[in-house]
Amino acid sequence: MALVEAVSRSAEYTFSKPGQGVIRLVAGLGVEGDAHYGEKVRHRSRMARTPDAPNLRQVHLIHAELFEELALRGFAVAPGQIGENVTTRGVDLLGLPTGTLLHLGAEAVVEVTGLRNPCLQIDGFQHGLMKAVLGRDDDGAVVRKAGIMSVVLTGGEIRPGDAIGVTLPDGPHRKLEPV
Repeated sequence: MALVEAVSRSAEYTFSKPGQGVIRLVAGLGVEGDAHYGEKVRHRSRMARTPDAPNLRQVHLIHAELFEELALRGFAVAPGQIGENVTTRGVDLLGLPTGTLLHLGAEAVVEVTGLRNPCLQIDGFQHGLMKAVLGRDDDGAVVRKAGIMSVVLTGGEIRPGDAIGVTLPDGPHRKLEPV
């Protein structure tokens, strides 16, 4: 069963986000009370380049299974520590196509917009972690494992333990690309 394992937010531009008992998603804006909340781009490096671009990174999701994979490589990472808002379990986030709808809890729905492109701040958190969240597929292409980004279509509260439903878009499916 697919579940929300943890929810996190930070009102400040911090790398890690503290865990919460509940977060509220607002349609078209993101996680209420989070620094990345807004209709227009809210990531500092992107705001400097394209301040009027739409915010395709309103909600960041990471699969808890990544933390287990990283633990096997000697890294200790807990939910929220690498900046995600929602930590999931039991969903192949990286295998979802663009446009997938994720139903989080009783009401909230987010639309998957693409992959998180990990930045060097990850190495500031734990040396070598950047390399650990990047891999290569059989063809040698870069595989980004640091989660996915989404926009909020329907708002609502989500909590640890909430169910996650997945609705795939009509085909043909588009592979996730960094946003």
